[in-house]
Amino acid sequence: MLEALLIRWGYLAVGLGTFLEGETILLAAGAMAHRGSLSLPLVMAMAFLGSVCGDQLWFYLGRRFGAPFLEKRPAWQARLQIAARALDRYGNAFVLGFRFIYGVRTVTPAFLGVSRYDLAKFTLLNTLGAAMWAVAVGSAGWALGAAFAGILQRSVRVEEALGVACALALGAWLVWRRLQRSRLRTDTRSVVK
Repeated sequence: MLEALLIRWGYLAVGLGTFLEGETILLAAGAMAHRGSLSLPLVMAMAFLGSVCGDQLWFYLGRRFGAPFLEKRPAWQARLQIAARALDRYGNAFVLGFRFIYGVRTVTPAFLGVSRYDLAKFTLLNTLGAAMWAVAVGSAGWALGAAFAGILQRSVRVEEALGVACALALGAWLVWRRLQRSRLRTDTRSVVK
């Protein structure tokens, strides 16, 4: 289904997918870029744009609507606590790399907006982080596509080898069975005499 979405909508699907969350669609698009269906640099560019825009929107929503905005999302509470602890412990490094931490990508920009984190600093770190993320995850998708293609190429050889091995095993079993029958006949004849 994801591949069909990417084939039909291409780079727009990458941009919208990364606007919302994005790891899965970016990995799939990177793998498709390895096959030549998409351009890896364009996949990365659209992932970068989608990611930056989505996170800037969440930051704005947090800034604009404040704590009540977050309180209306009880499912986010545990992830918000993780983001708050990480921000206290790692500061700007966390803001730079939050999108690499599963489960906190969407809540972190909203939390930072509510916490009145500096907009200019967030925009700079968000942009740098999105660039690193788009390149890293897009490249990982491309590498997975390469690995999968290699597995498929080897699987043809493996299938042939397994076919030959099965044929040899079947032949050996048939010979063994014939020898067993022959021995049984010989043993039966010697007992009858």
